[in-house]
Amino acid sequence: MRVAITGAGNVGRSIARELISNGHQVLLIDKSPGAINPDSVPGAEWFQADACELQSLEDAELDNCDVAIAASGDDKANLVHCLLAKTEFGVPRTVARINHPGNEWMFDDAWGIDVAVSTPRIMSALVEEAVSTGELVRLFTFTKSMTNLSEIRLPLNSPFVGRRIRELELPREVVLVAIIRDGIPLTPERDAAVEALDELLFVASQDAEAELSALFAVTD
Repeated sequence: MRVAITGAGNVGRSIARELISNGHQVLLIDKSPGAINPDSVPGAEWFQADACELQSLEDAELDNCDVAIAASGDDKANLVHCLLAKTEFGVPRTVARINHPGNEWMFDDAWGIDVAVSTPRIMSALVEEAVSTGELVRLFTFTKSMTNLSEIRLPLNSPFVGRRIRELELPREVVLVAIIRDGIPLTPERDAAVEALDELLFVASQDAEAELSALFAVTD
């Protein structure tokens, strides 16, 4: 897979290294001469240009990329780049970094964005996930479909401890996609029983999330 990443700062370079280690081709784009440092990400292609200019993106052959990631620290630039990537160059998949939570409402398919990643929201979710037991925590929102990836860690006194997966009676528009037990991801097989302190990962519609939270609530 060929991936273009705009913004060669710490975030962009970290994403590039991870993708390269997984066998993908990566093109890093940044308009600042000081950001162009091929030694910092061995194996990546580098291109100095404004990622919001059509001619620059044509020269970078963005139309040959499978994914465009807008990872700069400028929300306006990330929006414009994704819009151009999707509408002018037909890039199949776009991912945008959100730097300021107040701008989240703009990061949707109207701007050609398939996946929006809010750094502040993810950090908040990770903190909640680390300290919460028995409460549903939203980890990620899939903006294209308006569904969420959510997680709950079963407390010791949960009435669901010992029940089989097929007995959970989950709400409609909710899918149990994985169980993490002792740090190991497990496939949620129908006849398997859940255990105390299991972390259950769900994909749920936003409408069904409140019902899912109420289902697993523990009352004294």
